[in-house]
Amino acid sequence: MPVRRPARIALAAVAVALLSVTASGCGDRGGLRAAGPTPTAVSPAKLWPDLRPASSPAYPYDVSTRSVVKGIKVPGDDIRKVDPVDVVEAEIKAEPDDYGSKGAYHGTVDRLKDCRPGGDEARCPLLKPYYRDLTGDGKDDLTLGFRLYPTNQTAVRVYTVEKHQLVQVLADNDAILGVELAGRALIERSPADISGYEYRTTWVWDPEQRAMVFSRDEYLHTGDGRKTSKPSPSATPSSPPSATSSAGTP
Repeated sequence: MPVRRPARIALAAVAVALLSVTASGCGDRGGLRAAGPTPTAVSPAKLWPDLRPASSPAYPYDVSTRSVVKGIKVPGDDIRKVDPVDVVEAEIKAEPDDYGSKGAYHGTVDRLKDCRPGGDEARCPLLKPYYRDLTGDGKDDLTLGFRLYPTNQTAVRVYTVEKHQLVQVLADNDAILGVELAGRALIERSPADISGYEYRTTWVWDPEQRAMVFSRDEYLHTGDGRKTSKPSPSATPSSPPSATSSAGTP
């Protein structure tokens, strides 16, 4: 990334200096030679300083989502005791336009029944839940993912507990290549319009909005045949006893 170039130039200069010292100590036996002078860093030139700025954003985007999940209790304020299946069912009831018989994601409703004990686990749209503190309060938050049938999209949700209530602090739907938890950030990878590239979107907690906000969107070259990365191993996957079948990846 551009902001890392000065650091890379400095590291290159140190490396050249070390190689020069090593070469002088070993003579010609090691075949080490200085690479020459390091190019001087050049600051970027600002083009068209008088260009009139856009009057409005090119694309309106909701950078944060926050809502109390109705009908869900949190025993002892322990989010691990909340059944993920119940959480998804609460969303389905609250969003009939999306999940009704004519909704874009109506196929998820029927399949969610298979997330209960005795159901066909292979049909369950709910992915394994992950628990990690993303809000910085020292308590685990819940990260959920579930497929939005019949589309190829995946719903990514983050929940926290506030005042004995379950609160949704992130809601995003996209064609997902992978999701990662890095520190207290959630990173989504999704396909780009051009082959060999992907979008990488980062969400972080905003203490003022009390929600996970859209903070960075990168357009990255990945090359052909890139393998899908796995979620950060430091994240803790788990499933409450009442949602055992829902924890398996479909």
